Amino acid sequence: MVITSLSSAIVFADEGGVSYWLPGRFGSLAATPQVPGWSMAEVYYHTSVSAFGNAAAAREIHVGRIPATVNVDLNLRLNAQADLVLLNPTYTFATPVLGGQLAIGVTGLFGRSSANLDGTLTAAIGPLVTTRTGSFGDSITSVGDLYPQATLKWNAGVHNFMTYVTGDIPTGAYDSRRLANLGIGHAAIDAGGGYTYFNPQAGHEFSAVAGFTYNFKNQDTQYQNGIDFHLDWGASQFLSKQLFVGLVGYAYQQVTDDFGAHPILGGFRSRVFSVGPQIGFLFPVGDLQGFLSLKGYGEFAAENRPAGWNTWLTFSISPMMPTSTVIPTRRVATK
Repeated sequence: MVITSLSSAIVFADEGGVSYWLPGRFGSLAATPQVPGWSMAEVYYHTSVSAFGNAAAAREIHVGRIPATVNVDLNLRLNAQADLVLLNPTYTFATPVLGGQLAIGVTGLFGRSSANLDGTLTAAIGPLVTTRTGSFGDSITSVGDLYPQATLKWNAGVHNFMTYVTGDIPTGAYDSRRLANLGIGHAAIDAGGGYTYFNPQAGHEFSAVAGFTYNFKNQDTQYQNGIDFHLDWGASQFLSKQLFVGLVGYAYQQVTDDFGAHPILGGFRSRVFSVGPQIGFLFPVGDLQGFLSLKGYGEFAAENRPAGWNTWLTFSISPMMPTSTVIPTRRVATK
């Protein structure tokens, strides 16, 4: 069953208040081993966000290429949304690696992103002062970056553990002069680990996955995002062997300063938290297993990044479970 590992880059990065890491990428059952073989997950992702203050000002500074020598006073509001389709083929190996189960995959995306800025900008160079009031925006429909990923998972009864490594290959639609993009314009690497408690008999489940992102410099803007920390979690109760309900959430905190930001932005460390509901349903598709889930997040306590809400509708196909249980209860073979 593939329900845990999808990512994308929408309108933002730490540069301009947007990260490579898309919070909510991992969820319930994240660390549980899967059935060996090919699987495919498709996700429709929608997000709607807004921002005031520095998070909006950063986009004006970035797109307008306002130099550090210019004193600026910005009173702006940013609104943005994206509708994306993500495809995530994954292959899970049957042969153990370091006593665990290895899986590799890649995520690609296609969709539409739009953004607009409204407000007032006042710029001054010495005695010369210029004020601009109004709005501007743009949109793009294209493909995004590619996101390869490898995971290694271990099972010990109701306890499951994982480690992962992923990153960004900047092949998507990106232009540093645009307000809306589907790529981030730079490479990134992300790694971390996770844990899942899953008791099939009682139907109780809890998962948490944490990691750090290192961002490489954007050569178009000479801007480099700081190191980011993120935590995704999910808790669910199985009402039957096919249906579960629960909660999901995430915490995101940038832990080091950006390099190349305008002086008025300072270190521009981003932060956001979120929580929301989820529901999932498993069903047979011929000799394969289908999975359909819906989860939603409402964001709060955001700093230096836009915030709002987002939803994930996931449909996946994977090899059928060897038993009637939701997740295989056998241990992964050890060497």
